[in-house]
Formats: sequence, C-alpha cells, structure tokens
Amino acid sequence: MDSAREPVPFEVFEEGVYLHGTKADLEVGEVLTPGRESNFEAGRVMNFVYFTETLDAATWGAELAAGPGRGRIYLVEPSGVFEDDPNVTDRRFPGNPTRSFRSREPVRVGELLGWVDHPPEKLQAMRDGLASMQRDGTAQIDD
Repeated sequence: MDSAREPVPFEVFEEGVYLHGTKADLEVGEVLTPGRESNFEAGRVMNFVYFTETLDAATWGAELAAGPGRGRIYLVEPSGVFEDDPNVTDRRFPGNPTRSFRSREPVRVGELLGWVDHPPEKLQAMRDGLASMQRDGTAQIDD
C-alpha cells in the first residue's frame, strides 16, 4: 500500500487498518512478536507489540526509533486480543485520540510505502521534548 499524504495528528489512517512505525527491517508476511528490543530504550525488551490507527503516530515511531537505517511503517494484522496503549491513553491524552494499542499476541506485517516525514523543525522539537523527559525521568514506558 502507498500513502503520500502528510500525517495529521489524531486522524485515523483508514478504519480498521493498524500501523507500526520502526527502523526494523522486516519482510512482508513476517510476524512481529513481543520480546524484541524497544525502539526507544536501548537494552529494554518489550512485553508487547505496539501499533496505531493513525499515520501520525506511526510516522513518529518510524522517525524516532533508535538504530541505523531508514524508518519504516508497517501495516500490521493483530492475531489476537489487544488493548489501548496506557502510555498515551489518559496519561497523555484523554481517551485514546492517537488510537494507539498494544498486544501480547503476534502481528503479521506488510509495508506501507510512500509516507511523508514530519517537517525537520517539528521532528527536532519532538526529539528535544523527549530528551527533556528522559532527563527529568518522565519518559517511563508502562510495559
């Protein structure tokens, strides 16, 4: 699937379509499972797979993920139950406007091509904000 539109905060990409942003180089059809290293915290193994229905949140994931290589956005198909991601739901935003979820079950991936990055100044502002949260100890992941 190809998407050349700019990400819009809180806008659902396509109803019922889930996205995962990362720098991991995955093959179409591969299964993404919990137990992989965090995209954002070196040395931390994650207990969940995280995904979203918004292109904006997936784009942030692809742009901010640690590691070498280009960011990628994958279309993901959950294989089991999933829940709202408590890292953003009600903690950072009332309800779940980012439509962010997590699951202990595997998800199958397909790649979304042609997505558009956030503007460089917006990306830098986000990186600065995250660095500040890490310095203050408020960047905890509830996993």
